[in-house]
Amino acid sequence: MSTGRLLAPALRWAIAATLAASGYIHAQLYVDEYRFIHIVGPLFLLQASVSFAVAALLLIGMPPLLRIAAAGVALGALGGFAASRTVGVFGFTEHGLQPAPQALLSLLAETGTLLLLATWQATATGQHRAARPPVKALVRDLPTTRTPPE
Repeated sequence: MSTGRLLAPALRWAIAATLAASGYIHAQLYVDEYRFIHIVGPLFLLQASVSFAVAALLLIGMPPLLRIAAAGVALGALGGFAASRTVGVFGFTEHGLQPAPQALLSLLAETGTLLLLATWQATATGQHRAARPPVKALVRDLPTTRTPPE
């Protein structure tokens, strides 16, 4: 079995695992602390739900739309994290890497998702390019049909 055949499923499972980890962290935070925070609490539950759903779908396949959704979930969580520590989110602010250790673990999971998606894209692009014959070979192999001069 070639490396490419092993790499694709491993990356797919790893991406699903990092998304599920992020979802688990947000679900845990929702249950333990955030469910009482207006608007922000339900957003944690939404992020957890979408993370679990996309992770489950990734175990089936990796179409482009699903890869975009995975990146969007990770970027949305990272954006919410950054906003909650700078300008605030619906009046809610946090400081540093609190709550510990969930904040750091969440950052690692979401960053890992994006890095694994980038790796997937780089390897898929490389495999696609390797599968195509060079243009010179295509031109050289074309049948030549010439009409005899009149």
